[in-house]
Amino acid sequence: CVLCGRTDDCPEKYGEKRTYVAYNLTVHYYCLLMSSGIWQRGEEDEGVDGFLIADIQKEVNRAAKLKCNICKKKGASIGCVAPKCKRSYHFPCGIQKECIFQFMEDFRSYCWEHKPVQKFSDKESRGTSQCTICLDLVEQLPVYTVLKSPCCKNAWFHRECLQYQALSAGIFFFRCSVCNNKDKFQKEMLRMGIHIPEKDASWELEENAYQDLLQCYQHCDIKRCLCKKGRDYNEPDSKWEIKRCQCCGSRGTHLACSSMKSWEQNWECMECRSILSKSGNYSKQKKRSLATSEKTDGSTCLLEEPSPKCPRQSPGSQHNFLLQSPKIMCPNNLTPCSHREHPASNRVTMSLSPLMSNRNCSLRKKHLRKKRREVSNILNELKLQVNTKTTRLNINAENIWNSALKGFRQRNFNPTNTIEIKFRNCKNRSKTDTSAASKHHFFQLLMLHLQNSSLFEGSSAKNLSLDFQAVKENLYFEAGKMIAVSLVHGGPSPCFFSKTLFNCLVYGPENVKPALEDVADVDVARTIKMIKYANSLSSLQSAVHDCYEFLAAAGCLRPITSLCDKNALVNDILTHHVIKRIISPLESFRQGLKTLGVLEKMQMHPDAFSSILCHKPERLSAETICDLFTIHSSSDVNTVEGADFWMSYLQDVESGESVVTMEDILLFVTGSISIPPIGFDPKPTIKFLPIRYPVGNRLLNCLELPITKAYDEFKNKMEFTIRNTLKVERE
Repeated sequence: CVLCGRTDDCPEKYGEKRTYVAYNLTVHYYCLLMSSGIWQRGEEDEGVDGFLIADIQKEVNRAAKLKCNICKKKGASIGCVAPKCKRSYHFPCGIQKECIFQFMEDFRSYCWEHKPVQKFSDKESRGTSQCTICLDLVEQLPVYTVLKSPCCKNAWFHRECLQYQALSAGIFFFRCSVCNNKDKFQKEMLRMGIHIPEKDASWELEENAYQDLLQCYQHCDIKRCLCKKGRDYNEPDSKWEIKRCQCCGSRGTHLACSSMKSWEQNWECMECRSILSKSGNYSKQKKRSLATSEKTDGSTCLLEEPSPKCPRQSPGSQHNFLLQSPKIMCPNNLTPCSHREHPASNRVTMSLSPLMSNRNCSLRKKHLRKKRREVSNILNELKLQVNTKTTRLNINAENIWNSALKGFRQRNFNPTNTIEIKFRNCKNRSKTDTSAASKHHFFQLLMLHLQNSSLFEGSSAKNLSLDFQAVKENLYFEAGKMIAVSLVHGGPSPCFFSKTLFNCLVYGPENVKPALEDVADVDVARTIKMIKYANSLSSLQSAVHDCYEFLAAAGCLRPITSLCDKNALVNDILTHHVIKRIISPLESFRQGLKTLGVLEKMQMHPDAFSSILCHKPERLSAETICDLFTIHSSSDVNTVEGADFWMSYLQDVESGESVVTMEDILLFVTGSISIPPIGFDPKPTIKFLPIRYPVGNRLLNCLELPITKAYDEFKNKMEFTIRNTLKVERE
């Protein structure tokens, strides 16, 4: 090697040894990277990975004048960066003397006297533990050959083991082998001199390494397959697409063979369905399985009925849509009644008005609805972690933040426990409020406080702000934790994240490019605009001169030689102000969002979670409310006419011909003015009973409606009861 003078070919220690016959040059890659007097001035394909041959020769000549403080030979190209330290050494000599070489940023080097060391508290035990990579014993001592995990209390490693793992895993897969932490672990290992190459993992580069895993089940197992091309035929994005069992993946069905829609994600085979039903985790209305139901005449039903939520066409017209009552339930087994199972007189149909027609919905709204349905399924999966043990939070609605913070930080708080909210010193909570209604109201107040707090900045789409006191008190972590708990426990979503903030959380800040609208500070935005819209070199230089101190403090100063330099400068300022400046709050916020596995699901399903975190929920419509409630039929009650009155009333409310709103109806029944992303538990239902006035049972989310002879009487009773009940609650 022209820099260290050694012939060793050990890529793990010194990097790849490369020989360039045309230039009569051999060099170790690490020797080149760590040399103090050379920079990558070329493109990646020029010279040696961007190091120009002429620059390498100059560095060799410079190093030839310097003596190594370790081996006493000439050619010491690496110097300690500590102030006033004049030690120089070869890279292999530095390794031998236990110097630290940081393979990041400016590729700094520290001699054996000034090298960074890991700090250990006096309380930590000294002894031996097992290296979690090689499984051999490792001494728990602050020495060069041993490194401690920054994220796990009792995780110790051999330095050599960590370096081999880093070279194999690469920057994308190198993480703590105990807790899987990536960001904090990599940052500490880079500081302590572990080289993490920017490459894919070695096991990902093996040709056809995962070929066997690419085989997926493609077969329709329905008793009578309807596809003329056979059970193995699969055509994506059509009714002949094969959907696999979401539990085992070893059974399948064509969408058409089980009357499924393309957006429906969940389907279980009979074996998994029976297991789930025995364990108590399966709901009969969840989704359809392999069709084995019986017709009323005793013959086998080959296909299940389509969902009652889907509007059907009348026989006489292709365009005259009919709306069924939102899931009418049979009195015997509480399963959805199909048209085939009931006489014609029990069908509840009415013309679908333009207000309730999906035809007029924009594609964007349809897309958001689809993604919100997907989020609901994901959150319900996460909710399986929540147990029946109760944690009570005493909340003061007038000081929502401090009381919530105190509750979340109490010793016995566990996000997997069922949360019960008790409001104190608050007169506006009704005596009839259930735990679910109080909990939703609490999370609603909490999300509103967060939106307007100093932790976030911006108008409607918000980014994280930089609040040093909040960083000191770890409030960003608590905010992320509160949002995660709200989503899983049935509360509302924040709905105010900017796209930039969301992308930083999901894809990592290093992969996000902020925009001018992300800057909330008026003065900073004005500075960026002055630079961005400069139309001449002189005006650009003048703008840079005017904000010199700001650019210097932000670390964004760069030489301006042409007008096109402004684009790179603007990007630097945006990246610093929107991302780099708040990198510490962002990391704390991300750690908080990891509660109950929410962040992991966000990263797996970014489009779905974007629909609830970056978009406000759409205004409640008659169609939404109609679809939300399930009507329970009774053998001794005429449900058909009552359901007809109910849907007519929803249309009157939507068209403004009523004194109440859709939100009032939802609040009357559930105690909530919006539908939470996870949905309601229990599912909202409607019962028609021989009572005088409507009753909203918030404990069961059940709306009990009176049986009336005329629609006007039904409407008057609804308006009188809902308006006066909510008025009393507000007072």
